[in-house]
Amino acid sequence: MSKARIRAGMACRLLVLAILLCGFGSPHSLAQPQNVRGDLLPVVPLAAGEAEDLAAQQAHPNPRMQFRVLGSRFRQREAMWAPLNDELDAFGEARYQALKPQILNQDIPALQLAVSQGQFSYTDLVLFYLYRIRHYESQPDRYLNALIALNPDVLNDARERDRQRSAAPDPVNPHSVFGMPILLKDNIGTDGMDTTAGALALANNAAPDAFITARLREQGAIILGKANLSEWAYFFCNGCPLGYSAMGGQTLNPYGRKRLETGGSSSGSAVAVAANYAVAAVGSETSGSILSPASANALVGLKPTTGMLSRSGIVPISSTLDTPGPIARSVTDAVILFNAMTGYDQADTAMPLLSTAALLRLEQARLAGVRLGYFSRFMDTPRYAEAVERLRQQGALLFEIQQPDVQMQNFSDLLGGEMKRDLALYLAAQADSSVPVDSVDDVRNFNGADMDLRAPYGQALFDAVSASSLTDGQLVELHGALRDVARQVLQAPLAQLDLQALLSMNNSHAGFAAASNFPAITIPIGLNDEQAPIALTLIGSSFSEQMLTALAAAVEAVMPPRPLPGDYQ
Repeated sequence: MSKARIRAGMACRLLVLAILLCGFGSPHSLAQPQNVRGDLLPVVPLAAGEAEDLAAQQAHPNPRMQFRVLGSRFRQREAMWAPLNDELDAFGEARYQALKPQILNQDIPALQLAVSQGQFSYTDLVLFYLYRIRHYESQPDRYLNALIALNPDVLNDARERDRQRSAAPDPVNPHSVFGMPILLKDNIGTDGMDTTAGALALANNAAPDAFITARLREQGAIILGKANLSEWAYFFCNGCPLGYSAMGGQTLNPYGRKRLETGGSSSGSAVAVAANYAVAAVGSETSGSILSPASANALVGLKPTTGMLSRSGIVPISSTLDTPGPIARSVTDAVILFNAMTGYDQADTAMPLLSTAALLRLEQARLAGVRLGYFSRFMDTPRYAEAVERLRQQGALLFEIQQPDVQMQNFSDLLGGEMKRDLALYLAAQADSSVPVDSVDDVRNFNGADMDLRAPYGQALFDAVSASSLTDGQLVELHGALRDVARQVLQAPLAQLDLQALLSMNNSHAGFAAASNFPAITIPIGLNDEQAPIALTLIGSSFSEQMLTALAAAVEAVMPPRPLPGDYQ
C-alpha cells in the first residue's frame, strides 16, 4: 500500500482512534509492510581513543553504563556546526567570555531584560550558545552528545527576531519565549530538520512542524536544534543505556561524565539545559521520560496532565499516556515554556476529551498551612529528609504516607500494544514519504540487516511490541485496570488526607503518575554522596498544574541553590 493511499485514509483512522479513547473500542488496521531500504547514511569511523574509552567503561559497576558505543556511527559532531564556523570565529572567545556572566544560568526574564537594555542581542544570545556547544562538543574529554542537529537557519531566525524587536512599539514581555533559543527532543516534528526519534530508519524524516513547534514559532521562540534521546523514547531495547540512540550516540551526564546515568528518555534535552547549551528544552514523557532526566541533571521538569499540550506531530509510544513538557533551570522558565506551547489542537484525540489547556500564571504559593504528603520509604535519603524538614519549618503540614504494596502488572503490555498501533499511524500520517518503514515490524527488519550498527543493544522491546495481539478494547480495559491500581498509591492519600500534593523523589512514582494521568514537577534539592543530583518531585491530581507550579515555585525558593555541573561553567 502506498503512503499516498494511507494518508488519504487518515481522517477515518483518527476518527476510529477518537472512538477508542472514548472507550467503545474498534478494530485497528496497520499500514502494510513495505520493502525496507538498505543504508541511509554512510558509517562514521570510531573517533580517536573511543575504543580505549569503551574498554575502560566495561569496568563500570552499573551494567547500563558499560557502553558499546559512544559517538554516533552515522553523524559527526563537527558537521553540525561546520556551516557556522565563520560566524562563530568572528564572534570569538573574547565576546563569549564577556557575555558569560550575563547569560550563563540566567532565567528568561533576566535575559529579556538584558536584551531590552541593549547588553546583547538575540543574535548574540544564539551565537553564545552555539559557540559554547562547539567549545565543549569538539573536545574528546568534554563532549556530552546532547544534540543530534542544529537548525541551519538559526542565525537568520535570530536576526529576524532582532529586527522585529527593533520595529515593535513596545518592549518584549519578559515572560515570553520571543528570541529565546530552545531545543526540541528529536521525536518532535520540526520543519527544516529531520525528526528521527534517534533511529537510523528515520534519518531522512523531513516531517512538518508538530503542533507545539508551530506554537513556539508563533510565540517567537528560536528553535536552536534537536536534542539527543534514548532511541524510540526508550521503548526499544531492554536494559540498554539511558540516552543512547543510533543517530546521536551516547548522551553523557555533565555532573559525572561516563560515571552517572543521564536519565531518559529526554536525555539530550536535560543534559543540554544543564550544560547551558540553550535557554530551555522540550522533552516528552510516557512514563518518566521528563522526570527522570530532569532529576538526574538538577533541573525543573514538568510532566503535564495528558491533554494539556498537543501531541500531534510527535513520534508516539502511547496515545493514552504520551505528553510533551518543558525542561528548564527554574520553575519560572518551565512555566514560560509551557505557556508558549499551549493551544487547542482538534487533531489530538486527548484534547476534546480532556482540556483546552489554559495558560498558567506565574505565582508562588504560601507554604504555611499547605497540606503535603511524604513517603516514609524515602526518609532514609538525607536530601529528601532535609527537604521535608525545610518545608515543615516553613509552616507546611506534612503527613507521612506508607505506600501500599501494589504492582502495575502488564504496564509494558499497554505501551507495546499502543505503540504497535500508534507508531504505524504516525508513520502513515506524519512521516516523510521517503521513510522506508511503515510499522514496528518494518523497523525490526530494517535494523536486522545490520544489528551491530543499527541496534547494538538489541531491540527486545520492539520484538515484544511486534508480538502483541491486544485489541483496542483490551487496551482500554488494561489501561483502566492500571489506572485503578495507580490511584491507590496517589489519589487515595490525596483524597483521604485532603492534600494539595504528594512529595516523591526523582522519577520514583512516574509510572503511577502516568497511569493516573496526574501531573508532576521536579525541583533540584542537592547532590547525594556520589555527587549525583537529587530532586523532590511534586505530584498533584489531574489538571492541577496551576496549583502544582505555584507550589513548586515556593518549594524552589526555600531549597538550596541549584547545584551546577562544575566542569561546564
